[in-house]
Amino acid sequence: MNNAVYKIDIPANEPILGYLKGSKEEKALAAELQRQSETVIEIPLIIDGKEVKTGKIGEFRMPCDHKHVLARYHMAGEKEVKMAIDAACKAQQTWCNVPWQDRAAVALKIARLIADKYRAVMNAATMLGQGKNIFQAEIDSACETIDFLRFNASFMSQIYSEQPVSDATQMNRLEYRALEGFVFAVSPFNFTAIASNLSMSPAIMGNAVVWKPATTAILSNYYLMQIYKEAGLPDGVINFLPGQGSLIGNVVFADPRLAGIHFTGSSSTFNSLWLEVAKNLANYRSYPKIVGETGGKDFIVVHESADIDTAATGILRGSFEYQGQKCSACSRVYAPASKWPAIKNKILNMLSEIKMGDVRDYKNFVNAVIDEKSFDSIMSYIEKAKADKAAKIVAGGKGSKEKGYFIEPTVIETTDPNFVTMREEIFGPVVTVYVYEDAKFEETLKLCDGTSPYALTGAIFARDRMAILKAADMLRYAAGNFYINDKCTGAVVGMQPFGGGRGSGTNDKAGAMLNLLRWTSPRAIKETYVAPTNYPYPYMD
Repeated sequence: MNNAVYKIDIPANEPILGYLKGSKEEKALAAELQRQSETVIEIPLIIDGKEVKTGKIGEFRMPCDHKHVLARYHMAGEKEVKMAIDAACKAQQTWCNVPWQDRAAVALKIARLIADKYRAVMNAATMLGQGKNIFQAEIDSACETIDFLRFNASFMSQIYSEQPVSDATQMNRLEYRALEGFVFAVSPFNFTAIASNLSMSPAIMGNAVVWKPATTAILSNYYLMQIYKEAGLPDGVINFLPGQGSLIGNVVFADPRLAGIHFTGSSSTFNSLWLEVAKNLANYRSYPKIVGETGGKDFIVVHESADIDTAATGILRGSFEYQGQKCSACSRVYAPASKWPAIKNKILNMLSEIKMGDVRDYKNFVNAVIDEKSFDSIMSYIEKAKADKAAKIVAGGKGSKEKGYFIEPTVIETTDPNFVTMREEIFGPVVTVYVYEDAKFEETLKLCDGTSPYALTGAIFARDRMAILKAADMLRYAAGNFYINDKCTGAVVGMQPFGGGRGSGTNDKAGAMLNLLRWTSPRAIKETYVAPTNYPYPYMD
């Protein structure tokens, strides 16, 4: 019997590889990009560790070349969803009793496999399938995915070590139980790391999961499932269910064993999930835990004391890396009149050098947006700006879906702080700038705080410490992640736990112990050494 008191130390973050031409990692990635580009794979459902093929097929295509099919995937029907739920609930009976060190060992082995054996596979799948350039893939499908797995193992050991006080008369302890039922994980297209974390963070805490991946990220997510299996994750602990969200959701929400939802996606979808849970509340064995990270209308506020070069670079990177398809991407800027001409000049100069195109050409900073629906939605906002006198396009504004779904990095300048592109989430390479009078800094902070229903990320660029303090105070609830003199994207696991409030989600902070706490149901156990033998208390004599 293993009776060691074991602890997993806080790990170092996974180093970002450079991919310099001719390096070992660059050669491995180039070979893998070629292999995946020349291969069309068939992706089944995975239920209870077994491949399930339904015959209802969807095609998965490259965003940079939408005629290029990378995979064909099977889609779940009602029968398969019920099978997955049953498999998860059955697997949990054993998995929740597996010693936590062994569950941690599975997660750490997954991390090791991704760091070495499958790094090129994961990055290539994310580049080709989700339209990420080499750097955006490396920090996501390699580094962040690995960090989530390693840090969560450490966080788990810290959670389990947190115990109540005992004394000479009694022993008190907390048992950290898994939730009673299954967890439904719904992951987005834009981060492979999020897909992994949504499925694995409940699992590491002893839960079993029904995972609905985004079909626009199906290739990298399928490879994740294969790696989970190779690392020794028992059959049925995570069940992989591509398919139509509404169909899968209808079966999931009707099942009384639903114990939790782990979600990243749009606010409207999250709201609909919450409503479905509310409708079925009387049927559930326990109140489902609902954890969600949703939309954002993320901001950068520039103060008159800001450095022009750092502010311009922060705006450009924050707005246009990964085509603005990050929940944290900068979508609105408040710039002082005294600094905006110089900042705009710097941005325009940088944009003139930026290349856009296929992810396999490493010189391309900007690539394609994820699909036609997204392309059409983003372009509709650009057209609104072109048609309105309150706005003007100062850079970009064009798009083409002839070969891939390409949209130029677009900068809109508006005289209306409540213009539609200052309020609504666009999720594309579009940023809108409102120029304010320098003397109206505080008034502008109030505008920033009240314009959008979201509260995910934001940033202040300033040298003036009092201006920084004022912004941090007045924007306290406007962003769950707030950056000082840096872009509003790029949260690192263990360093900047990620999540927002208001319309941006439940702020349960992925990349921190806070998230893992949602996937446990503690039981307090008291053992009394010598119990009373009669009912009266001394004061009664």
